[in-house]
Amino acid sequence: MTVSDANQFRALCDSAGIAVTHQRQVVYEELCAMHGHPSPEEVYLRVKERIPAISLATVYKNIHTFIESGIFREVSLHHGSLRVETNAHSHHHLVCTQCKSITDIDADEFLLSSRGQSLPNKFLPERFSVEVLGLCVECQQKQASLS
Repeated sequence: MTVSDANQFRALCDSAGIAVTHQRQVVYEELCAMHGHPSPEEVYLRVKERIPAISLATVYKNIHTFIESGIFREVSLHHGSLRVETNAHSHHHLVCTQCKSITDIDADEFLLSSRGQSLPNKFLPERFSVEVLGLCVECQQKQASLS
């Protein structure tokens, strides 16, 4: 991490109201470097390479801190365990009901406006988060080969 990156991380933590720690910084760096929707266990395996003494509980705790502060978001639990949303761009998810993979799909693929429009019961949405449940291509192929 460069000095500039470290300063950006400090500024991010300051704006989120969380303390800057070495462990938190490493968890953040690994989350940013991972694509998709990593689980805490996947993050832990990568962080442990850099900080061998770190515990899975510490990784979980830091991930929850990031989620609670709004730095990252949690993906729905349709897949059985906590997954972290690292993609800040407006998008939705395709969730495979068999292998539990999660794929991003651009928000423009759906015709949903997300702000300012009142819904029934005067519900005012802040953002839309659509999850399309189904089978990914790999699971479809596995099913077809079994038939």
